[in-house]
Amino acid sequence: MTGKATRIHLLSLGTPQMRAFHLTWMAFFVCFFAWFACAPLMPVLKGEFGLTPAQIANINIAAVAVTILVRLVIGPMCDRFGPRKTYTGLLALGALPVLGVAFAQSYETFLAFRLLIGAVGASFVITQYHTSVMFAPNVVGTANAAAAGWGNAGGGAAQALMPMLLGAVLMLGVDHTMGWRVALLVPGVLMLVMAVVYWCFTQDCPEGNYSDMRARGQAITGSGKGGGWESFRMASANYRVWLLFITYGACFGVEIFIHNIAATFYVDRFGLSLKAAGLAAGSFGLLALFARALGGWLSDKAARRRGLDARSTLLFVLILGEGLGLLWFAQAGNVTLAVIAMLLFGLFTHMACGATYALVPFIDRKALGGVAGIIGAGGNVGAVAAGFLLKGLGDLQQTLTVLGVLAALAALCAIAIRFSAEHKAQEQALYDSALAS
Repeated sequence: MTGKATRIHLLSLGTPQMRAFHLTWMAFFVCFFAWFACAPLMPVLKGEFGLTPAQIANINIAAVAVTILVRLVIGPMCDRFGPRKTYTGLLALGALPVLGVAFAQSYETFLAFRLLIGAVGASFVITQYHTSVMFAPNVVGTANAAAAGWGNAGGGAAQALMPMLLGAVLMLGVDHTMGWRVALLVPGVLMLVMAVVYWCFTQDCPEGNYSDMRARGQAITGSGKGGGWESFRMASANYRVWLLFITYGACFGVEIFIHNIAATFYVDRFGLSLKAAGLAAGSFGLLALFARALGGWLSDKAARRRGLDARSTLLFVLILGEGLGLLWFAQAGNVTLAVIAMLLFGLFTHMACGATYALVPFIDRKALGGVAGIIGAGGNVGAVAAGFLLKGLGDLQQTLTVLGVLAALAALCAIAIRFSAEHKAQEQALYDSALAS
């Protein structure tokens, strides 16, 4: 508990905890903006490269597939090297394929760069890790959810802003073929700028940077005796991790899938213009500005009144609501009902994501990086599975219906998460200590 913040002073940058909070959501925002920058331009890119429906499905799957592996690795890397070095490296290296996609000349090269861009989706794990080590149990759920939600809004911002950015470039006299390439350079440059800022103004934990702490012979809670690999091994042996792996696949996996198909869905099903479809799709992502934080805040409040098990119960309710809302969205007969349904199930989806990572810090404090990485990877497994489901069924409306049913069933995994009396007593003691502070 040494040095962890027991309050969120939202307008402050004067402490390491609040600098990490603000810069980690900003870095996450930039990464998600870059990750989904191509999605709202897919109707344009479809014509540019002459893409078939199967090729578009491959691109959507590639966009999230590699993130599974990188998320599994990135959590233990945070334990080993610290979130500051890990995030800076991801931002700098991840900018390369983001810039590279603007120079793609064929479907094959575009697919390859899109695959590599998926690595920046692992930024989420570092964000959750960094806030988890900076904030005490009484506010960590809110801190995790708010940082993730505001950063996650980068996906919604990309949906709304990339078509506008393309329009602005075209107004400057750039031809259409070159215009989308210029627009896609912007996210890559932003990532490089953010890498420098993150390196200069953050530290790994309240006590300092991991490398300095190890040099002083100071133990680092959460990294395990064997460093990153030990953290991963301990996490993978915990059944609660795999239940949350499934539930996160049901909420964040659906969220990513909607980001990738929403603009195309509105264009093809309701005949909206690219700009109107981008705004409609972007509203789903922008819910993250408050909905994730709301999920984490409700989880903290529930835990204060009824203990650790209340966090699992809340997650069950939220994922069930997501599944039912998704079924309504799939059956909506006009664009107005579709947008209303999307906002409703999107609210439950984002809140469920926030409630999931409000629970993550309490699963195993000795393997935080491994826990955060495995559960984070579950979100991308869900997105990849949804992509293959769409490819197999060949019908988007039918795919959304099946996903709604599966999400409702996945809620049962949340209610199955329980903790021993000893574990709950230990966590309650830490919680009471944080409140006393």
